Amino acid sequence: MNVPHDRIRAQISNILLAWGMAPDLAATTTEAMAETDLLGVDSHGISMLMTYEKRLHEGVLNLTLAPRIERRTACTALVDGGAGLGHPVSCFAMNLAVDMAMAEGVGVVGVHRSNHFGAAGVYARIAARRGAIGLVTSATRGVTMVPTRGTAPVLGTNPIAFAAPAKRHLPFVLDMATTTTAANKIKVYNLNEKPLPPGWVLDAQGQPVTDSQRGYEIVYDEPEGGLSPLGGTPIMGSHKGYGLAMMVHILGGTLVGSSFSPIRNRTKNGNEPDDIGHFFMALNPTVFRPPGEFEDDLDAVIDELHATPASDPTKPVLVAGEPEDQERQRRLEHGIPIPPALDAHIRAICNRSGAQYVLS
Repeated sequence: MNVPHDRIRAQISNILLAWGMAPDLAATTTEAMAETDLLGVDSHGISMLMTYEKRLHEGVLNLTLAPRIERRTACTALVDGGAGLGHPVSCFAMNLAVDMAMAEGVGVVGVHRSNHFGAAGVYARIAARRGAIGLVTSATRGVTMVPTRGTAPVLGTNPIAFAAPAKRHLPFVLDMATTTTAANKIKVYNLNEKPLPPGWVLDAQGQPVTDSQRGYEIVYDEPEGGLSPLGGTPIMGSHKGYGLAMMVHILGGTLVGSSFSPIRNRTKNGNEPDDIGHFFMALNPTVFRPPGEFEDDLDAVIDELHATPASDPTKPVLVAGEPEDQERQRRLEHGIPIPPALDAHIRAICNRSGAQYVLS
């Protein structure tokens, strides 16, 4: 079924509030999650409530503490996420980075003691909307990427997002995992009972797995096999995805003093928080060029890319961010698709939490 976006927002909010999340934090989280679904990133929107419920019952989430600045200079800050969901602290951190960039030219904010923050692109878009260039990276809880030459997972999907404002065009927004696909996309394929594209998931022998149920088991439940790095195979450049994943963790984990999941998994005690880290950077284009020139030039670059002859005339060349923006418009008009399996999970969460079910 297709559900209007306002009902998706209401459903997410109902559940978060029923779990005891502070109302202001719930409002920020709801907006970030619903916007993710509107953009077509089904792996990181309302479907994440299944995972968040599990983490809440495990006692590793605190849904009441607001983000807190621990250290600050004129253009840097370290923020404590309070062991809560990552959406509120990420919105806070990126806006703080943009504030610094508008005053000093650059703003860099690190976050530690956080949890999963959804789609990285949501926060990079905050910077672009405010006229800044934004860069986002995040460490991960999941251990899902099999490094090049390996057979067992060590890194996560380690996302990176970059956004830049244009004038006539919508912002350029790159939002990507450093694995061939995001782990939560395996969940989405499994919920929709769709076969996986070859190369997304590898078994313990390094062979591709296309059955989505089997792929889900490998990624989420088994110690060997997992997601391939971006590139898929060594001959196709998987070492580049592996290297990018390390860069992302160094910025989003090591720099801010957050955990590296393989080590944390061996050493954590009981319901000790995951301590996921994030990294946010904003650049003010006007410290390099007169106001408006950067945006004008980016428009010209995008125009040139759009003018590239298309291999299929029905599918013109796009730039990063445009598929999501187009999907957002479609979903505003026609609703957000909720497969039956996900609807059943949301109903069950509502029953367990006492939240009102409003999707249909």
